Amino acid sequence: MHEFQYTKANDVGQAVSSVSPSGAKFVAGGTTLVDLMKLDVERPKLLVDISGLPLDRIEPEGNGGLKIGALVRNSDLAHNKQVERLYPVLSQALLSGASPQLRNMATTGGNLLQRTRCYYFRDVNYACNKRNPGSGCSAMDGYNRIHAVLGTSPHCIATHPSDMAVAMMALDATIFVTGAKGDRSIPITKFYLLPGATPDRENVLGAGEIITHVTLPPPAQNTKSHYLKRRDRASYEFALASAAVIVELEGRKIRKAQVAMGGVGTIPWRSPEAEHELAGAEASERNFRKAAEAALRGAKGHKDNSFKIELAKRTLVRALQTVTQA
Repeated sequence: MHEFQYTKANDVGQAVSSVSPSGAKFVAGGTTLVDLMKLDVERPKLLVDISGLPLDRIEPEGNGGLKIGALVRNSDLAHNKQVERLYPVLSQALLSGASPQLRNMATTGGNLLQRTRCYYFRDVNYACNKRNPGSGCSAMDGYNRIHAVLGTSPHCIATHPSDMAVAMMALDATIFVTGAKGDRSIPITKFYLLPGATPDRENVLGAGEIITHVTLPPPAQNTKSHYLKRRDRASYEFALASAAVIVELEGRKIRKAQVAMGGVGTIPWRSPEAEHELAGAEASERNFRKAAEAALRGAKGHKDNSFKIELAKRTLVRALQTVTQA
């Protein structure tokens, strides 16, 4: 680990101004950043500790939605009574991720900004366009079992690792940020960037901007939700495929569906194609399969991960079966 300086921010304004020098990074729970510093992937010259900022509250919104501070710990969010009652898909996603110890440290903002688990990104001995633009993508011809099948480019096939972000994608979360140029709100569907030719740029945050909170819209009546994760072992493992589904039911008819997938995309993957197939359809395995086929229609497998395409389809079908059971 390289030498760095450390300072602790007392308020959001100070935090923003402190990271204005090039090479500065925010640190809260540190469950991603500190790991990457140890691996020599991240080399910040200055760490700005924001863990003491007053951004750790979960509050009801006047419209029936929920406001979640960027520093709310994953464990606190997962076990919050309002989240468990109104947004079970979010609680389930959080509890399927990492370990209890990590969930006690990891924050909402940090989870949204979590970096990929690609072996080649995390090993500085290999070429990686995400880490060193223009150097190449070692995963293309390397061992790519855990890599993405949706949203890839010739420059990057790394998956986004977050479970929480997949649930928030399905929930239509809005991310609020502040920076030197002021405050702005970003729908989560517009927050992440596909790799294209610039996989080193993962989201729309500007230099020095900080996430302050996230809001969730109120759930519609007769809405049910579920998160299903497929992985190599039962805990402390990243998704090979996951599905976050939210359905608004009228009897056995699906009035509206919201679908997002994890483990298969370069970003938390929202599927309007699956949602279109489900809207107005009867809750049946045949229609669920049609939605799954639509969701993975553009998938592109590689030598070690083509199995993910069928796995993702079956994961989505099972999630929909679970959420529509009487």
